Amino acid sequence: MSDFRQRLWALTAASRHAGGSTIERHHHEDHQLVYVSDGVLAVETSAGNWVASKDRAVWLPAGTWHAHRFYGSSMFHAIGFARERPPLPDTAPTIVAVTPFLRELLIAAADTSLPPAETTRIRAVLRDQLRRSAQQPLSLPTPRDPRLADACALASAEPAVSIPLGELARQVGASERSLSRLFREELGMSYPQWRTNLRLLEAMILLSGGTSVTHTARQCGWNTTSSFIDTFRRALGTTPGDYRARAADGRA
Repeated sequence: MSDFRQRLWALTAASRHAGGSTIERHHHEDHQLVYVSDGVLAVETSAGNWVASKDRAVWLPAGTWHAHRFYGSSMFHAIGFARERPPLPDTAPTIVAVTPFLRELLIAAADTSLPPAETTRIRAVLRDQLRRSAQQPLSLPTPRDPRLADACALASAEPAVSIPLGELARQVGASERSLSRLFREELGMSYPQWRTNLRLLEAMILLSGGTSVTHTARQCGWNTTSSFIDTFRRALGTTPGDYRARAADGRA
């Protein structure tokens, strides 16, 4: 077997993981696309936190340090891509929207029992689909400034509680103006935008675990279920009810 093929096969696998299980922090010399055909996968990187589910995969460029945590029984699929031939931009991790066709390609490409010739053909189609796939920016970037990191940790501890920016600033020893500037400069968004992303990612985990839409809205800090549905649809292109139903199909 060539060194080239060995490199890709080392990063390509499919495995079942129990809810709560983890894969410790590590990195690869080549690129990797990770996906769960059922369950939920939280991916922590130095660039931020990302959530993979039935309709979202996470692209990890070569050299990206990352760790995994699974929520609910999850079927994990990982596909390696050579460092020299990335099918997606290799500058930073990103979320890739997974269509039904792309889902079947990802599952097949991670099946190491297939003959090499068949795998080669599947990977060629997979590359074509990835190049024209939609990339979704929903993530939680990692803060660098200690004051901003402390503020994000405080807000993350209770997503349902709307802590005013001024109160966060007081608790971390910064002015409200300075903390607002740090959110925009380091994370590329305002504090309310960051807090919405935090709540949406938490909602994805709860919905994939079977939590009702109404209870998820309440747990994640929305005042009304209707406002939660509207925000979720605008951010992810689907309603929380449909998202929860697709996750239930995967668990079944």
